[in-house]
Amino acid sequence: MRNLDELFEALSKSAFRNKFHLQGKDLVYLHTKGLSTVIDHAGDFVTKRLAPAVPKNDGKQTPFRGHPVFVAQHATACCCRSCLEKWHRIPKGRVLTPDEGAYVLKVLERWLHNEMGKLG
Repeated sequence: MRNLDELFEALSKSAFRNKFHLQGKDLVYLHTKGLSTVIDHAGDFVTKRLAPAVPKNDGKQTPFRGHPVFVAQHATACCCRSCLEKWHRIPKGRVLTPDEGAYVLKVLERWLHNEMGKLG
């Protein structure tokens, strides 16, 4: 796992990762439901779609839209086990540990918090 400041510095240099931002309904949803509720949803998504040793449809299990967490997962490279390995140094092929799951949620929460400032 990486230091979050180091991670976000690296993500800021990726043209692909920088394309992702909350807009429209996703941004309104985040503000309406609140960050705490959205992070609760993220916990469920991570547990079901990312934490297994071999997630179903790995590499394609995270939609690109439909929930603010999905956008955050792509923006932060928390979308599949290959990206977790490449960007976060979390090996694939085994179940995420509780500490790794908590780390992923911290990454998503930081990104979502930063996006919240966009709705005035």
